[in-house]
Amino acid sequence: MPDDCLFCRIVRGVVPATLVAKNDDCIAFRDVNPQAPTHILIVPREHISSLDAAKDPEMIGKVAFMAAELARAEGIATTGYRTVINTGADAGETVHHLHMHLLGGRVLKWPPG
Repeated sequence: MPDDCLFCRIVRGVVPATLVAKNDDCIAFRDVNPQAPTHILIVPREHISSLDAAKDPEMIGKVAFMAAELARAEGIATTGYRTVINTGADAGETVHHLHMHLLGGRVLKWPPG
């Protein structure tokens, strides 16, 4: 795990975060700059710089499955939620560690950006 990666440091417990779920493969925590009433980031424990760099499709499935579990736990699954993976600077990726945003709790507009 790179020492300079913010999400790796959160995974290691060096940087505090409001954790909402964790398992052997992923952790989930509240976004510090929420864009919706529910805004959770789901990250693999392994450092993967982006979706473009991912080599393990099973890991992507585990991240997505945790997002769905959290949507149910947060009470937003029945009304709707959005999952987003930003890849690269033009998409708004600012932390280069694969992560999925789970957003919900309000009506989300389209197109998003």
